[in-house]
Formats: sequence, C-alpha cells, structure tokens
Amino acid sequence: GLALSGTLMWAGTLSMVGIVQAQRDQHIWFVLAQPLGFVIYIIAAIAEVNRAPFDLPEAEQELTAGYLTEYSGLRWSLYQMSEYINMITVSAVAATLFFGGWSLFGLERFPVVSILILLVKMAFFLFLFIWIRATLPRIRYDRLMRLGWQLLLPLAVLNVIISATVVALGLPWWVNGIIGLAI
Repeated sequence: GLALSGTLMWAGTLSMVGIVQAQRDQHIWFVLAQPLGFVIYIIAAIAEVNRAPFDLPEAEQELTAGYLTEYSGLRWSLYQMSEYINMITVSAVAATLFFGGWSLFGLERFPVVSILILLVKMAFFLFLFIWIRATLPRIRYDRLMRLGWQLLLPLAVLNVIISATVVALGLPWWVNGIIGLAI
C-alpha cells in the first residue's frame, strides 16, 4: 500500500480510470515519477504471489507434506491456477498504476487496440515474474524479514514523504523521479 501511495498522490484519485487519465493528461507514465515506488511494488508483488525467491511456504523441492501431497488432479490444478490468477491481477495493477494502463500515444480511442495494449503490458510483467523465478534462488526467512522490515518499509515511507513534499510544493514530476532514482 505504501508503494502505491505516491502514485495515488500524483493522480489525485483512487480510481483506476482516473489514474490512467491522469497519466495521459500529464503526458508521463507514473513509473517515471515514482521509480522507487515501482521497485518497491514489484518486490512486494513478487513476495505476495509467493514466487521465487519469496516462495518460502511452498519450498517445492524440499516438501514432503502439505498441499502438493494432499491435493491431486483438479484440486491441485485449481490451487495452482489461483496463484497464476494472482500474478495476472498484480500485473494488471502494475500496468495500470505505473505504465498508463490501456493508453499509449492516443491509440486508446480504438477499443480493441486499447485492450491489446493493456494485455501486452501485463504480459511483460508476467514474463518478468517467470524470468525472476528462473533466475533467483530462494532466500532464507531471516533475510526476507530483514529485507521487508529494515529496507523496504523505510524506503516506502521515505517515498511517501518525498512524494507528498513534491506534490504539496507543486514541483514537477521529474524532481520526484530523480530523487527516487538517487535513493
């Protein structure tokens, strides 16, 4: 939630449609104004959908009990399908809040093209999830807690403070982007 709050401040609304319209009206994608918030959101999203390196509850290679042995057939496939639906949802939120949703260079006037634009952006994030799972090893619980509590949470609060200051002072979006990149 803290990772998304900077984007919500720049848009001035909680509506997904309003956020996409704000990106279109300001002629930027909010990933440029909120690079730190985007990185924090992606890390938190990977952890939320239990993908590697954050798939600690499953630990498929070491598991001898649990849902992999209890469920089979259709029950197991529904359980796995729910994880992929969660990935699709997280990808849709990332594409909408940080990458302009269904808008791209005025092509959103055509309904079919706007749907394809959003699907391509979502497919990019799904590819990113699969790529990260194939690349990174699983981390230990203590390192996960250290990452979340000692690094991501303070950075997210700092991002909120910086975004609130920049928006309140009426500074241009690139000031927030440069500060986020520097951090």
